[in-house]
Amino acid sequence: MANKKEEWKSDLYGDEVREKILEFAETGFESIPEDEREAWFTRFKFWGIFHQRSGQEGYFMMRLTNANGILEPDQLRAIGEVARDYASGPVSNPEFGDGWIDLTTRQSIQLHWIKLEDIPEIWEKLESVGVTTRSSGGDTMRNISGSPVAGKDANEVIDTLPLLERFQEEIRGDDDLCNMPRKFNISVSGTPEGGAQDAINDIGLEPATTVIDGEEMLGFNVRVGGGLGGREPRVARPLDVFVTPDEAYDVVRGFVELYHDHGDRQVRAKNRSRFFVDEHGTDWIRDLLDEEYVDADLRTAGEDIRDEYTYNAGSSPDAGKKDYTGVHEQGDGKRYVGLSVPVGRLPAEEAIELADLADEYGSGEVRLTRRQNPIIVDVEPDRVDELIAEPLLAKHRPEPNPFVRGAMACTGTEFCSIALVETKTRTATMLRWLRDNVDLPNDVEQLKIHFSGCTADCGQANTADIGLLGMRARKDGEMVEAVDIGVGGGMGEEPSFVDYVQQRVPADEAPGAIRNLIEAFAERRDPGQTFREWADATDNETLAELCEPEETDYADPSLTDAKQSWYPFADEGTTAANPGVASSDD
Repeated sequence: MANKKEEWKSDLYGDEVREKILEFAETGFESIPEDEREAWFTRFKFWGIFHQRSGQEGYFMMRLTNANGILEPDQLRAIGEVARDYASGPVSNPEFGDGWIDLTTRQSIQLHWIKLEDIPEIWEKLESVGVTTRSSGGDTMRNISGSPVAGKDANEVIDTLPLLERFQEEIRGDDDLCNMPRKFNISVSGTPEGGAQDAINDIGLEPATTVIDGEEMLGFNVRVGGGLGGREPRVARPLDVFVTPDEAYDVVRGFVELYHDHGDRQVRAKNRSRFFVDEHGTDWIRDLLDEEYVDADLRTAGEDIRDEYTYNAGSSPDAGKKDYTGVHEQGDGKRYVGLSVPVGRLPAEEAIELADLADEYGSGEVRLTRRQNPIIVDVEPDRVDELIAEPLLAKHRPEPNPFVRGAMACTGTEFCSIALVETKTRTATMLRWLRDNVDLPNDVEQLKIHFSGCTADCGQANTADIGLLGMRARKDGEMVEAVDIGVGGGMGEEPSFVDYVQQRVPADEAPGAIRNLIEAFAERRDPGQTFREWADATDNETLAELCEPEETDYADPSLTDAKQSWYPFADEGTTAANPGVASSDD
């Protein structure tokens, strides 16, 4: 007997859901029968429409999709205008005010406080410039991630754009494949730093070479079954398959179909592809893929370039790009400029201004990274300094302080129904405190602090130098928001996840714990040693002692909410919104 979500999906899912959303939008939120709302909200997710947490009835998060983080000219401007006109709620956020966009860890955008009745107008505006919400949520193929500078970067190994576009149109666009056992992530890396983070995707393609008919051929090695969350993260396992660019589509589609057909649809807690690979093994998957899902014989894996992967890897600054902030050279001699947006939240007016700057200084195209940041591409070298002098870049700096540069945060209890703690405002507050109270060694350009509001780990805490995972704890007899603190994660040549060295630390004591840990790192590290290298070389018992929680003068913005209110900042006496402090690098 299928679980209830499978029953709901079997009745209606995919493209057909759109017409029902339009019908409900016309008749109003209250026209959705209360006893059917859970089923409808499950179906709505395929079209990127997520009902917000309890107490926020009638308001939705809207997730957009844009393969590889590419926003064509005018698309970001339209998104910013939608945020300005439609994404304001009944209570302002004390840090960010009203009307903003959230940049995500899958190179896409989310909008909040969307009313169901406004969705038809929003869709019309977005779709007029080629932006869609289709297949951005639910049990389907999510936004396809790749190198955000595909087709641009001077050091690109292989241009993945044609492949990514085909995945988008022919796999994600196929309604027959819309109903997967669970959400499914596809990634492709074409640049040597590995910016798609293929090791934490359900299927990932990484540049590799092999010899075919006596000639060295460039293509991809295939990895399957990666992912975070549920305290059971997995690094994607090598499938021992090499594909040429021409063969890649068939193999990726084959694995999608294989998982679609054989994935567990009964136990949702154990039916992500990482558990599917755990259960069946890569040999069984490879054999079945070869026998039933791919026409051509599969080649064995080639020689990969993983020893060059530096993105989010905790490697030394001279090893290669750790992110895409700053100024970098394109293959055509132009430049791309990566901005740093603290915790990925960008006010609507600033999003529109960013689109204007992309038009003024570049081609109008904007790229999004997996670290919740935007990139302006196609800038002439002699205009780079002029662009950097713009006020928006003084706020969202291409070279921010190391704490801001390394920070990420998920949505948290502000809107998410499963999160346990508030994340965005807390992280912004904490980043300023760390900047003002902690000294990093001069050669440390980035310290990755990732914050996830629960074990689903949408903020990728497991891959951070210091990962914070939302929990609850008792302090002075009162339930408070808390975090588990993990240390030593990262991607790169040898992906690994954090070890949690402190449990259920009250949120107001976490900055003190982080300061104690960083000061110990600065004092004890070998010359040139990165935080990840130092953490790897230090035993967990010692790390736990060094990461001692401590009360400080840090003032937490929502310590005692613990999801008791319908909105973390809705209590009486809430500070009035002040968008002027929306950058933790101010």
